[in-house]
Amino acid sequence: MTTGTRTYQDAIVSLNTLQSNAAALEALRNQPKTTDTSLSESVEFLRRIGYQQSDLNRLNVIHITGTKGKGSACAFTDSILRHAVPSWTVGLYTSPHLVSVRERIRINGVPLSEEEFTKYFYEVWDRLEENPPAPYEPRMPMYFRYMTLVAFHTFFSLKVDATILEVGIGGLNDITNIVPEPIATGVTSLGIDHVGVLGHTLGEIARHKGGIYKEGVPAFTVAQPVEGLEVLRGMAKERKASEFSVLQPIEALRSIKLGLPGIHQLSNATMAVSLCHTFLKRKAPPTIEIADEPTSLSPAFIAGLENARWPGRCQQVVDPVREKIRWFLDGAHTNESLRCCVDWYVSPDVGLRAMTRPKRVLIFNCTKGRSGSEFLGTILEHISQQLRLYGSQQLQDAEGTLPHGAFFDHVIFCANVTYANGSFKGDLTSTILKDEADQLATQKEIAAAWASLVPGFPASNIHVLPSIEHAVKVVRDLETKVDGGDVDVLVTGSLHLVGGTIEVAGLAEVAL
Repeated sequence: MTTGTRTYQDAIVSLNTLQSNAAALEALRNQPKTTDTSLSESVEFLRRIGYQQSDLNRLNVIHITGTKGKGSACAFTDSILRHAVPSWTVGLYTSPHLVSVRERIRINGVPLSEEEFTKYFYEVWDRLEENPPAPYEPRMPMYFRYMTLVAFHTFFSLKVDATILEVGIGGLNDITNIVPEPIATGVTSLGIDHVGVLGHTLGEIARHKGGIYKEGVPAFTVAQPVEGLEVLRGMAKERKASEFSVLQPIEALRSIKLGLPGIHQLSNATMAVSLCHTFLKRKAPPTIEIADEPTSLSPAFIAGLENARWPGRCQQVVDPVREKIRWFLDGAHTNESLRCCVDWYVSPDVGLRAMTRPKRVLIFNCTKGRSGSEFLGTILEHISQQLRLYGSQQLQDAEGTLPHGAFFDHVIFCANVTYANGSFKGDLTSTILKDEADQLATQKEIAAAWASLVPGFPASNIHVLPSIEHAVKVVRDLETKVDGGDVDVLVTGSLHLVGGTIEVAGLAEVAL
């Protein structure tokens, strides 16, 4: 698709010349724990593309952060607002993307088209080129900051009625935090698995997350560990939030089939309901009646919750070409989220749904620096718990209950490289650190850990592969050897792995 002579592919190439998210995260791990100048730089970038910081208030922002569940909370929030006021134009900005960078900017639930993305991308690019920076200021922002500017410009151009912004990293110094006065702010779960990942304590993480609280703006959080909760409470007071609310799960949600499966979604749905209730109390047209309490769920709220979609999170799709293959996609990448993934997958409605046992394949990877051995241990231990909980005939062999290690027939540990020739889909290039793509050391370590954790697992069924395309080929070769049976494939450990699988396996039409 073109804008003038410039195409969507040109935009992706230009975008990938900027510092990647993965590189930014690596730099964040290594930098001193001091307040940086990113917010002032972000305001300057905004000025260079033609907007003042105060203009952002016109976007009517709901701002959401957290270490777990923030994306799901954004998806619920977006869906509720669209169902509550169908005439509105609702903008949603999230990260990372699974397959196409266009997924990060959605209008009424739909990613920008290639034409739209190219148009807004180059309008921002050209404005930055035409308005040079002050001395010692960077000429171009890094990848995530640039994408946020494109999102802001898109939402201004399309005159959205409401905007849901998901924080990229942290909160306090994130570019999304330059919005002076959002309508409401929320912090989802402070997952304890993230403590230490950036060299921070839970209190320090909470302080960064609570940095999105603003003077005169309602501040919400779900229940948190004591240390984190007290820091958030202090941040709300320090930043003069109009109120600070610790949300308990709304009981009425338990009787609703949420569009995003898993018991852990109750917390995220509760956050979304509370944010939307606050937002609509202030911004809804007079013809829309809003309940006095958020716990009184209207039909529109229920429809929004039931119809929420968030690709790559506890998602199952049937392969559009190989109908015997069913893909189970979850980008879980912490111990906590992997336990939630197993809770979802190893259950009667999902992975244990069949009367006859399918062939099961695990495709797994984790980013460098995370403990693959620990993650696999979490998966195996939780599978055992689920099998004891749901012990059924299909889980037993002649010796008794099937051991957790035999739950999968094949395990595949592959790099996040998209294609077998070592190349990446352009939209996915920025998500991979180069040293992770150059060798298979991490995948070999994970495979060795599996062999140690599951003694007797056939070595021939443990696959270490250099690309996602290789992994998909193993699955499809296996499917041709299954005589009339089904093949279930659980893909987890990394959102980038899930996104690459959707791309290579041709699942975009049914998954995104």
